[in-house]
Amino acid sequence: MMTFPAIPDDAPFSGEQRAWLAGFMAGLNSRLVEAEATSAASVARPRLSILFGTQTGNAEQVAQEAAAAARAQGFDPEVMGLDDVDMPRLAAMERVIVATSTYGEGEMPDNAHLFWQALSAPDAPRLEAVGYAVLALGDSAYDGFCQAGKLIDTRLEQLGARRLASRLDCDVDYERACAGWIASTLPQFPRPKGAEAPLAPVAAASTAPARAEWSRRNPYPACLAVSRRLSGSESAKDIRHYEFDLTGSGLTYEAGDALGVMPLNDPVLVKALLARLGAAWEQPAPSGDRPLGEALLRHYEIRTPSRELIAAIEARAGDDQLTHVLRHGDREALDAWLWGRDVLDLVDLNPALSFDLAEFLGWLRPLQHRAYSISSSPLAHEGSVHLTIAAVRWQREGRQHGGVCSTHLADRLAEGGQAGIFMSPNKAFRPPTDPAVPMIMVGPGTGIAPFRGFLHHRKAQGAEGRNWLFFGDQHQASDFIYADELAEMSRDGVLTRLDLAFSRDQAEKIYVQTRMRENGRDLFAWLEEGAHVYICGDASRMAKDVEQALHDVIVVHGGLSAEAAADYVARLRREKRYQRDVY
Repeated sequence: MMTFPAIPDDAPFSGEQRAWLAGFMAGLNSRLVEAEATSAASVARPRLSILFGTQTGNAEQVAQEAAAAARAQGFDPEVMGLDDVDMPRLAAMERVIVATSTYGEGEMPDNAHLFWQALSAPDAPRLEAVGYAVLALGDSAYDGFCQAGKLIDTRLEQLGARRLASRLDCDVDYERACAGWIASTLPQFPRPKGAEAPLAPVAAASTAPARAEWSRRNPYPACLAVSRRLSGSESAKDIRHYEFDLTGSGLTYEAGDALGVMPLNDPVLVKALLARLGAAWEQPAPSGDRPLGEALLRHYEIRTPSRELIAAIEARAGDDQLTHVLRHGDREALDAWLWGRDVLDLVDLNPALSFDLAEFLGWLRPLQHRAYSISSSPLAHEGSVHLTIAAVRWQREGRQHGGVCSTHLADRLAEGGQAGIFMSPNKAFRPPTDPAVPMIMVGPGTGIAPFRGFLHHRKAQGAEGRNWLFFGDQHQASDFIYADELAEMSRDGVLTRLDLAFSRDQAEKIYVQTRMRENGRDLFAWLEEGAHVYICGDASRMAKDVEQALHDVIVVHGGLSAEAAADYVARLRREKRYQRDVY
């Protein structure tokens, strides 16, 4: 180890000078020792790349937890979004963990589109130097369960990468399974010679952002301060504005985040299901730790039938139509058959069927939180968080049905009541950090929610950036929610442009994508001036139609081919200038 020598006894210095120099050189020597120790530690700590693909932030949180565990195991982890990794950089990585969710019916999450496009391309590089493992998050209620993780896992192997641990496919209750997989997978990654054993553990607090006290497992009991109907009395919809009091909770959020709400099932549905099962509310649940009625009210999903329940009912009910669609493997036909049916509808297919309670409960999924885009800004709405939600209701075979959380909030939770909530950060959906950058926002119906938050955020900032909102619904007279706020923001200059599309106020239906094409010249000019584009709302149709309109505008007003327009949109994604919050 190199250090500076002591001052010779015969050096021509006074006592005071000698003391000062001795102290100075001791400080230098201390820094040298520290630097050499740091250098040795960095050599000994092998690099581990942890890549995440996320739609709602869960996979990113898992990636951060994997990084904390990796540091404690002597690795030097680097956490990155998948779209931030190009193929040359991937090929240079020796140790890779991929944690990715699946979006929709088996699609890549928004921040993994470009990565997958490059990875699946015919000219993707060979990856023989890469050792990897994949952790997939999904929801088995949807087709294509964990499909994004499965595709990435298979493609990495095809390109010559070495799978060091089996892929784990996690359902909605993923925390415990993920923690176990991380603990068993990290030792499978090779270490350089001399660094085979883990180094001294590093405190988890120094490796990842601290987790909030309140979480999905431990939601905060928030008071509902405001519940107000937004849609008019003549509207076919029941859209409501909610405000939860955060005072004293310690919960914080940013514009663009989501709020998780823990619902309760409809007691009317619970009682009807108990009657059909020949059971009573107060009788013990098979687990023995609570009454059966309370278990069904708080802990089991009885609105959306699970795959296990569907299969069990099909095997027992003797319903020819269900058997036909299930055994022919036609997912679209099965979805059409299931549409609007809940668990009670399925058990009622054959009134003669009886069930063992323990077996029946084993076919049900745990009741999950519902995540909603936050429609407020902490800068403008200190101490509270706002939501904009449409209550979902329908009739089927003479019985009223309803969305689990939307009707719990609208029909059964009065102002002053409590609901369990927690924050779900969405770092991939944020207003521009530069307040001068223009924003283009497309959010019909309740898709306006985060953009109300964005606009209040910019108003509180005093941001000078221009803001353009495309909004629409069925009828202007009854469905123009937040009309007064938007008018005030327009008068104040916060909302630079507002284009409206009310589809049923004229013979020919007009949608937000219609308005985008009509104003294509200006829209493309904003893009060329650096505007960020945001979409929020229905993923199945609206988001796809809006993206097609965006491509069309770029082709027509940018004078580009379809292929070049696709590259233009890909560049917007890469620059984080095209962001979506779709569901």
